[in-house]
Amino acid sequence: MTESVKGTNPLPPVERIRPGLWSIPVPLPNNSLRYVLVYAFETPDGPYIVDAGWNTDDAYAALGDGLAHAGFSMSDVKGILVTHIHPDHYGLAGRVREASGGWIALHPADAALIRERYDEPSELLALVATMLRRFGAPADELASLTQASMPVRSLVDAVQPDLLFDDGDQPEVPGWDLTAIWTPGHSPGHLCFWEGNTRLMLSGDHVLPRITPNISFHPQAGSDPLGDYLRSLDKLRAYNPDEVLPAHEHRFVNLQARLDELREHHESRFAEVLESIEGGIATAWEIASKMHWSRSWDRIEGFMRRAAVGEAMAHLRALEKRGILVETIGEPSHWHLAPTLD
Repeated sequence: MTESVKGTNPLPPVERIRPGLWSIPVPLPNNSLRYVLVYAFETPDGPYIVDAGWNTDDAYAALGDGLAHAGFSMSDVKGILVTHIHPDHYGLAGRVREASGGWIALHPADAALIRERYDEPSELLALVATMLRRFGAPADELASLTQASMPVRSLVDAVQPDLLFDDGDQPEVPGWDLTAIWTPGHSPGHLCFWEGNTRLMLSGDHVLPRITPNISFHPQAGSDPLGDYLRSLDKLRAYNPDEVLPAHEHRFVNLQARLDELREHHESRFAEVLESIEGGIATAWEIASKMHWSRSWDRIEGFMRRAAVGEAMAHLRALEKRGILVETIGEPSHWHLAPTLD
Protein backbone atom coordinates (compact mmCIF):
# COMPACT_ATOMS: atom_id res chain seq x y z
CA MET A 1 0.00 0.00 0.00
CA THR A 2 1.16 3.54 -0.76
CA GLU A 3 1.17 6.08 2.05
CA SER A 4 0.99 9.75 1.14
CA VAL A 5 1.06 13.23 2.67
CA LYS A 6 -1.98 15.20 1.54
CA GLY A 7 -2.30 18.96 1.55
CA THR A 8 -2.67 22.06 -0.58
CA ASN A 9 0.80 21.82 -2.10
CA PRO A 10 0.44 21.58 -5.89
CA LEU A 11 3.28 19.07 -5.99
CA PRO A 12 2.56 15.34 -5.82
CA PRO A 13 2.54 13.90 -2.31
CA VAL A 14 5.46 12.35 -0.51
CA GLU A 15 4.87 8.62 -0.96
CA ARG A 16 6.01 5.39 0.60
CA ILE A 17 6.22 3.36 -2.60
CA ARG A 18 7.72 0.21 -1.11
CA PRO A 19 8.58 -0.73 2.47
CA GLY A 20 11.58 1.42 3.28
CA LEU A 21 11.53 3.40 0.01
CA TRP A 22 10.13 6.90 -0.36
CA SER A 23 9.44 9.28 -3.24
CA ILE A 24 9.92 12.97 -2.36
CA PRO A 25 8.97 15.66 -4.92
CA VAL A 26 11.35 18.62 -4.74
CA PRO A 27 10.17 21.83 -6.50
CA LEU A 28 11.94 23.33 -9.51
CA PRO A 29 11.59 27.13 -9.81
CA ASN A 30 10.23 28.53 -13.07
CA ASN A 31 10.42 25.18 -14.80
CA SER A 32 7.69 23.35 -16.69
CA LEU A 33 8.75 20.04 -15.12
CA ARG A 34 7.72 21.53 -11.72
CA TYR A 35 9.65 19.03 -9.58
CA VAL A 36 12.30 16.37 -9.44
CA LEU A 37 11.51 13.12 -7.67
CA VAL A 38 14.11 12.30 -5.02
CA TYR A 39 14.06 8.68 -3.84
CA ALA A 40 15.06 7.90 -0.25
CA PHE A 41 16.15 4.42 0.83
CA GLU A 42 15.79 3.66 4.51
CA THR A 43 18.65 1.83 6.24
CA PRO A 44 19.52 1.19 9.90
CA ASP A 45 22.27 3.82 9.53
CA GLY A 46 20.08 6.49 7.97
CA PRO A 47 18.64 7.33 4.54
CA TYR A 48 20.45 7.27 1.22
CA ILE A 49 18.93 9.47 -1.46
CA VAL A 50 19.00 9.37 -5.27
CA ASP A 51 19.32 12.92 -6.63
CA ALA A 52 18.70 16.09 -4.65
CA GLY A 53 17.14 18.97 -6.62
CA TRP A 54 18.17 22.55 -7.40
CA ASN A 55 19.94 24.53 -4.70
CA THR A 56 17.12 26.74 -3.49
CA ASP A 57 15.69 27.27 -0.01
CA ASP A 58 12.31 25.91 -1.14
CA ALA A 59 13.92 22.75 -2.50
CA TYR A 60 15.96 22.26 0.67
CA ALA A 61 12.85 22.70 2.81
CA ALA A 62 10.79 20.29 0.69
CA LEU A 63 13.49 17.63 0.83
CA GLY A 64 13.81 18.11 4.58
CA ASP A 65 10.05 17.83 5.07
CA GLY A 66 9.93 14.67 2.96
CA LEU A 67 12.72 13.07 4.95
CA ALA A 68 10.96 14.06 8.19
CA HIS A 69 7.80 12.31 7.03
CA ALA A 70 9.89 9.18 6.49
CA GLY A 71 11.22 9.51 10.04
CA PHE A 72 14.57 11.13 9.34
CA SER A 73 16.23 14.54 9.30
CA MET A 74 18.57 16.07 6.77
CA SER A 75 21.49 15.42 9.11
CA ASP A 76 20.78 11.67 8.91
CA VAL A 77 21.54 11.38 5.17
CA LYS A 78 24.41 8.94 4.60
CA GLY A 79 24.79 9.17 0.84
CA ILE A 80 23.59 11.09 -2.23
CA LEU A 81 23.61 9.01 -5.42
CA VAL A 82 23.43 11.57 -8.23
CA THR A 83 22.14 10.29 -11.57
CA HIS A 84 23.82 13.17 -13.47
CA ILE A 85 25.20 16.67 -13.04
CA HIS A 86 22.32 18.72 -14.43
CA PRO A 87 21.31 21.37 -11.86
CA ASP A 88 17.96 19.82 -10.91
CA HIS A 89 19.68 16.62 -9.82
CA TYR A 90 23.10 17.67 -8.55
CA GLY A 91 22.58 21.30 -7.51
CA LEU A 92 21.50 20.67 -3.91
CA ALA A 93 23.81 17.72 -3.20
CA GLY A 94 26.59 19.84 -1.70
CA ARG A 95 24.23 21.53 0.73
CA VAL A 96 22.86 18.16 1.82
CA ARG A 97 26.39 16.87 2.34
CA GLU A 98 27.27 19.95 4.39
CA ALA A 99 24.28 19.32 6.66
CA SER A 100 24.77 15.58 7.02
CA GLY A 101 28.33 14.56 6.22
CA GLY A 102 26.94 12.02 3.74
CA TRP A 103 28.95 11.17 0.64
CA ILE A 104 28.15 12.31 -2.89
CA ALA A 105 28.59 9.92 -5.82
CA LEU A 106 28.69 10.56 -9.58
CA HIS A 107 29.85 8.74 -12.68
CA PRO A 108 33.43 9.72 -13.63
CA ALA A 109 32.36 11.16 -17.00
CA ASP A 110 30.08 13.71 -15.32
CA ALA A 111 32.46 14.41 -12.43
CA ALA A 112 35.09 15.43 -14.99
CA LEU A 113 32.82 18.22 -16.30
CA ILE A 114 32.12 20.06 -13.04
CA ARG A 115 34.94 22.61 -13.04
CA GLU A 116 34.52 23.71 -16.66
CA ARG A 117 30.73 23.66 -16.45
CA TYR A 118 30.11 25.43 -13.14
CA ASP A 119 33.32 26.82 -11.59
CA GLU A 120 35.27 28.30 -14.51
CA PRO A 121 32.97 28.36 -17.58
CA SER A 122 34.83 30.95 -19.68
CA GLU A 123 36.54 28.33 -21.87
CA LEU A 124 33.29 26.39 -22.22
CA LEU A 125 31.43 29.54 -23.25
CA ALA A 126 33.98 30.17 -25.98
CA LEU A 127 33.44 26.62 -27.25
CA VAL A 128 29.66 27.14 -27.15
CA ALA A 129 29.98 30.31 -29.24
CA THR A 130 32.07 28.45 -31.82
CA MET A 131 29.53 25.64 -31.83
CA LEU A 132 26.65 28.05 -32.43
CA ARG A 133 28.44 29.66 -35.35
CA ARG A 134 28.99 26.17 -36.76
CA PHE A 135 25.26 25.51 -36.35
CA GLY A 136 24.46 28.67 -38.32
CA ALA A 137 22.97 30.72 -35.46
CA PRO A 138 22.13 34.29 -36.52
CA ALA A 139 24.70 36.87 -35.43
CA ASP A 140 22.09 38.87 -33.49
CA GLU A 141 21.25 35.82 -31.33
CA LEU A 142 24.77 34.54 -30.80
CA ALA A 143 25.62 36.39 -27.58
CA SER A 144 22.33 35.65 -25.80
CA LEU A 145 22.35 31.97 -26.81
CA THR A 146 25.95 31.57 -25.66
CA GLN A 147 25.04 32.83 -22.19
CA ALA A 148 21.64 31.09 -22.04
CA SER A 149 22.58 28.44 -19.47
CA MET A 150 24.50 30.74 -17.11
CA PRO A 151 21.56 31.85 -14.89
CA VAL A 152 21.24 28.34 -13.41
CA ARG A 153 24.79 28.46 -12.02
CA SER A 154 23.36 30.12 -8.91
CA LEU A 155 21.23 27.00 -8.37
CA VAL A 156 24.23 24.68 -8.19
CA ASP A 157 26.62 24.08 -5.31
CA ALA A 158 29.45 22.89 -7.53
CA VAL A 159 31.16 20.48 -5.15
CA GLN A 160 33.33 17.52 -6.07
CA PRO A 161 31.98 14.00 -5.42
CA ASP A 162 33.40 11.73 -2.75
CA LEU A 163 32.77 8.53 -4.72
CA LEU A 164 32.69 7.58 -8.38
CA PHE A 165 30.29 4.88 -9.59
CA ASP A 166 30.99 3.22 -12.91
CA ASP A 167 28.91 0.75 -14.89
CA GLY A 168 28.12 -2.32 -12.79
CA ASP A 169 29.28 -0.88 -9.47
CA GLN A 170 27.16 -1.75 -6.45
CA PRO A 171 26.72 1.16 -4.03
CA GLU A 172 26.91 0.17 -0.36
CA VAL A 173 23.37 0.91 0.80
CA PRO A 174 22.67 -1.52 3.66
CA GLY A 175 19.70 -3.82 3.06
CA TRP A 176 19.35 -2.89 -0.61
CA ASP A 177 20.69 -4.48 -3.80
CA LEU A 178 21.59 -1.49 -5.98
CA THR A 179 23.60 -1.67 -9.20
CA ALA A 180 24.74 1.36 -11.20
CA ILE A 181 24.01 1.24 -14.94
CA TRP A 182 25.92 3.72 -17.09
CA THR A 183 23.48 5.18 -19.60
CA PRO A 184 25.17 8.09 -21.43
CA GLY A 185 23.24 10.33 -23.78
CA HIS A 186 21.29 12.90 -21.78
CA SER A 187 24.62 13.52 -20.08
CA PRO A 188 27.94 11.71 -20.62
CA GLY A 189 27.85 10.17 -17.17
CA HIS A 190 24.16 9.54 -16.63
CA LEU A 191 23.44 6.64 -14.29
CA CYS A 192 20.35 4.51 -13.78
CA PHE A 193 20.11 2.30 -10.70
CA TRP A 194 18.67 -1.22 -10.60
CA GLU A 195 17.32 -2.43 -7.24
CA GLY A 196 17.31 -6.22 -7.43
CA ASN A 197 15.37 -7.06 -4.27
CA THR A 198 12.27 -5.11 -5.30
CA ARG A 199 12.84 -5.28 -9.09
CA LEU A 200 12.75 -1.51 -9.49
CA MET A 201 14.56 0.60 -12.09
CA LEU A 202 15.48 4.13 -11.04
CA SER A 203 15.79 5.69 -14.47
CA GLY A 204 16.76 9.30 -13.74
CA ASP A 205 16.15 11.35 -16.89
CA HIS A 206 17.15 8.50 -19.21
CA VAL A 207 13.63 7.05 -19.51
CA LEU A 208 10.62 9.18 -18.59
CA PRO A 209 7.00 8.01 -18.90
CA ARG A 210 5.63 10.68 -21.24
CA ILE A 211 8.24 13.12 -22.49
CA THR A 212 11.55 12.42 -24.19
CA PRO A 213 14.73 13.74 -22.56
CA ASN A 214 16.69 16.35 -24.48
CA ILE A 215 19.64 14.71 -26.21
CA SER A 216 21.70 17.65 -27.36
CA PHE A 217 25.01 18.04 -29.16
CA HIS A 218 27.24 20.51 -27.27
CA PRO A 219 30.91 20.80 -26.27
CA GLN A 220 30.52 18.53 -23.23
CA ALA A 221 28.27 15.91 -24.86
CA GLY A 222 30.78 13.75 -26.71
CA SER A 223 30.96 13.14 -30.44
CA ASP A 224 27.67 11.24 -30.83
CA PRO A 225 25.31 11.82 -27.88
CA LEU A 226 22.22 10.47 -29.62
CA GLY A 227 24.05 7.33 -30.69
CA ASP A 228 25.17 6.95 -27.07
CA TYR A 229 21.57 7.40 -25.91
CA LEU A 230 20.11 4.82 -28.29
CA ARG A 231 22.76 2.29 -27.28
CA SER A 232 21.97 3.04 -23.64
CA LEU A 233 18.29 2.35 -24.27
CA ASP A 234 19.30 -1.04 -25.63
CA LYS A 235 21.35 -1.70 -22.48
CA LEU A 236 18.14 -1.54 -20.43
CA ARG A 237 16.57 -4.30 -22.57
CA ALA A 238 18.20 -6.78 -20.18
CA TYR A 239 15.93 -5.64 -17.32
CA ASN A 240 12.24 -6.32 -16.74
CA PRO A 241 11.35 -4.25 -13.69
CA ASP A 242 8.06 -4.42 -11.85
CA GLU A 243 8.04 -0.62 -11.92
CA VAL A 244 10.18 2.24 -13.24
CA LEU A 245 10.99 5.16 -10.95
CA PRO A 246 11.91 8.20 -13.11
CA ALA A 247 13.20 11.55 -11.89
CA HIS A 248 10.23 13.47 -13.35
CA GLU A 249 6.53 12.99 -14.01
CA HIS A 250 5.37 9.71 -12.44
CA ARG A 251 6.19 6.03 -11.91
CA PHE A 252 5.23 3.61 -14.65
CA VAL A 253 5.27 -0.04 -15.70
CA ASN A 254 6.29 -1.85 -18.92
CA LEU A 255 9.79 -0.53 -19.45
CA GLN A 256 10.18 -2.51 -22.67
CA ALA A 257 7.23 -0.77 -24.32
CA ARG A 258 8.57 2.63 -23.33
CA LEU A 259 11.99 1.77 -24.76
CA ASP A 260 10.25 0.92 -28.05
CA GLU A 261 8.40 4.25 -28.01
CA LEU A 262 11.58 6.24 -27.41
CA ARG A 263 13.44 4.50 -30.21
CA GLU A 264 10.47 5.00 -32.57
CA HIS A 265 10.38 8.69 -31.63
CA HIS A 266 13.98 9.17 -32.67
CA GLU A 267 13.52 7.21 -35.89
CA SER A 268 10.68 9.61 -36.71
CA ARG A 269 12.96 12.54 -35.93
CA PHE A 270 15.60 11.12 -38.28
CA ALA A 271 12.98 11.08 -41.04
CA GLU A 272 12.02 14.65 -40.19
CA VAL A 273 15.65 15.79 -40.44
CA LEU A 274 16.07 14.15 -43.85
CA GLU A 275 12.83 15.71 -45.06
CA SER A 276 14.07 19.12 -43.90
CA ILE A 277 17.19 18.78 -46.06
CA GLU A 278 15.08 17.74 -49.09
CA GLY A 279 18.04 16.60 -51.14
CA GLY A 280 19.84 19.96 -50.88
CA ILE A 281 22.21 21.44 -48.34
CA ALA A 282 21.29 23.15 -45.09
CA THR A 283 22.72 24.30 -41.78
CA ALA A 284 21.73 22.74 -38.45
CA TRP A 285 19.88 25.97 -37.63
CA GLU A 286 17.85 25.84 -40.84
CA ILE A 287 17.00 22.20 -40.24
CA ALA A 288 15.94 22.84 -36.64
CA SER A 289 13.69 25.69 -37.75
CA LYS A 290 11.78 23.29 -40.04
CA MET A 291 11.33 20.54 -37.47
CA HIS A 292 8.25 20.09 -35.29
CA TRP A 293 8.61 21.18 -31.67
CA SER A 294 6.15 21.60 -28.80
CA ARG A 295 5.63 25.17 -29.99
CA SER A 296 6.41 27.03 -33.21
CA TRP A 297 10.04 27.90 -33.88
CA ASP A 298 9.44 31.65 -33.57
CA ARG A 299 8.11 31.10 -30.02
CA ILE A 300 11.15 29.12 -28.84
CA GLU A 301 13.64 31.40 -27.14
CA GLY A 302 16.80 31.41 -25.05
CA PHE A 303 18.11 28.13 -23.70
CA MET A 304 15.19 26.19 -25.16
CA ARG A 305 16.14 27.38 -28.66
CA ARG A 306 19.74 26.37 -28.05
CA ALA A 307 18.58 22.97 -26.79
CA ALA A 308 16.37 22.51 -29.86
CA VAL A 309 19.13 23.23 -32.37
CA GLY A 310 21.48 21.06 -30.28
CA GLU A 311 18.95 18.23 -30.52
CA ALA A 312 18.70 18.68 -34.28
CA MET A 313 22.48 18.55 -34.45
CA ALA A 314 22.54 15.34 -32.39
CA HIS A 315 20.30 13.71 -34.99
CA LEU A 316 22.49 15.04 -37.80
CA ARG A 317 25.60 13.61 -36.17
CA ALA A 318 23.94 10.22 -35.63
CA LEU A 319 22.91 10.15 -39.30
CA GLU A 320 26.47 11.01 -40.26
CA LYS A 321 27.70 8.07 -38.16
CA ARG A 322 25.26 5.86 -40.09
CA GLY A 323 26.78 7.04 -43.37
CA ILE A 324 23.59 8.82 -44.48
CA LEU A 325 24.66 12.47 -44.18
CA VAL A 326 27.88 14.41 -44.70
CA GLU A 327 28.94 17.62 -42.96
CA THR A 328 30.94 20.25 -44.83
CA ILE A 329 32.60 21.87 -41.83
CA GLY A 330 32.65 25.64 -41.56
CA GLU A 331 31.03 28.56 -39.79
CA PRO A 332 28.36 27.62 -40.58
CA SER A 333 28.66 23.96 -41.50
CA HIS A 334 26.38 22.59 -44.20
CA TRP A 335 24.77 19.17 -44.34
CA HIS A 336 23.83 17.08 -47.36
CA LEU A 337 23.10 13.48 -48.26
CA ALA A 338 26.09 11.19 -48.56
CA PRO A 339 26.83 10.14 -52.15
CA THR A 340 25.46 6.73 -53.03
CA LEU A 341 27.58 4.02 -54.58
CA ASP A 342 26.53 2.89 -58.08
